[in-house]
Amino acid sequence: MHKIGTITTREYKATVKTKGFLVGLVLAPILMCGSLIAIKISEKTQDVSDKRIAILDRSGVLSAAIMDAAQQRNKKETINEEGKKIKPAYVIEVVEPETEDPMVQRMRLSDRVRQGQLHAFLEIEEAVVHPRQNPERCRVSYYAKNAAMDDVRTWIGWPINNQLRKLRLADAGIAESDVPDLFSSVYVEGKGLVSMDEKTGQVQPAKRASELEQIIPPIMSVMLMFLLIMMGASPLISSVMEEKNQRIAEVVLGSVRPFDFMAGKVLGGVAIALTASAVYIAGGILLAIRVNWAEYIPWHLLPWFFTYLILAIVMMGAVFAALGSACNDAKDAQSMTLPAMLPMMIPMFTLVPILKEPEGSFATVLSFFPPCTPTVMMMRQATPEGIPLWQPIAGLMGVLVFAALAVWIGGRIFRVAILIQGTPPKWSNLIRWALRG
Repeated sequence: MHKIGTITTREYKATVKTKGFLVGLVLAPILMCGSLIAIKISEKTQDVSDKRIAILDRSGVLSAAIMDAAQQRNKKETINEEGKKIKPAYVIEVVEPETEDPMVQRMRLSDRVRQGQLHAFLEIEEAVVHPRQNPERCRVSYYAKNAAMDDVRTWIGWPINNQLRKLRLADAGIAESDVPDLFSSVYVEGKGLVSMDEKTGQVQPAKRASELEQIIPPIMSVMLMFLLIMMGASPLISSVMEEKNQRIAEVVLGSVRPFDFMAGKVLGGVAIALTASAVYIAGGILLAIRVNWAEYIPWHLLPWFFTYLILAIVMMGAVFAALGSACNDAKDAQSMTLPAMLPMMIPMFTLVPILKEPEGSFATVLSFFPPCTPTVMMMRQATPEGIPLWQPIAGLMGVLVFAALAVWIGGRIFRVAILIQGTPPKWSNLIRWALRG
């Protein structure tokens, strides 16, 4: 144990004392949250220049309503209380439709968009008010350089449909004043489940479902778990490969057994991950308290998080160390890294279905697959309603068994491969070494 502790301390200090570790500690969460940062930056640097939209209204009944809605929007939403322009104004230009060759007119308007004279143009066909009378002539088409992601296209649907409802009421002989609530929408408020206070026995009303509580804790838990596994386990493949290639491993193995050597490096990865997790979690807690989000901190999940983290690093670290012992150069290490990382990446590709149905069969089955258990089970536990207690306990037992198996198999591969030079890492060799030792 003393020799394992010595190797662990050496591995830990060799990593933590480097500038690269400190830089990575700062940059890693920035890169992981890059999309959120980009959104905030884009909001501050948003283009607020006026957007001119041409309208080809073949129905003749919608362009005026769109112009009125645009003018109301420009008055209320484009200027803040300080008098600063915060959103672009929508300038509507009504174009007389041509009946002889509509395609030529569309081409001319498209050229104006390409030249920057227009932001986009809208074409409304004549049968849009009563689409069942002529289904082929009832489309509304929005033409722009980036129509799918254009905010104008999203906004313009409201004034069009609002005016269509009024026109259809008038055609049916119903005055709008007779049904004043017709255009009033009802917000569907999401709530949790009614519960009972175990101490008092009183029924507690359901709490309003919060998007922050529903999304942020699960996503942050899986992202942080993935990041820490990458920091603590994946570098072992290159670290072991370099020490083998530079013959450092041969010198170390003169004093310790191969298993002790591997165990020391894996535990060093655990120590590195725990150090980084302490920094990130402490920083996250302080930030949440500062912005009044302390109620969303899942305090009861912190012991589970650290338990899963340690087991995940031991499990995956043994795999990476064993693969590194079979590699002879950086090219070999690169070819072996992706297959080893795939089990860790599966939860990242399944975030949405798991968040939507954390107790569904897909999420439940995946959370009992040991390589995915630490991240998926943690994400399911972080949802507001949580999961039955027996599931994380059973998942933890599965990870314990799988981690012990990974360490045992990894040790057998490490013992043989660490001293072999010049033999390329083949999966057939790895399987043979794992079986025969």
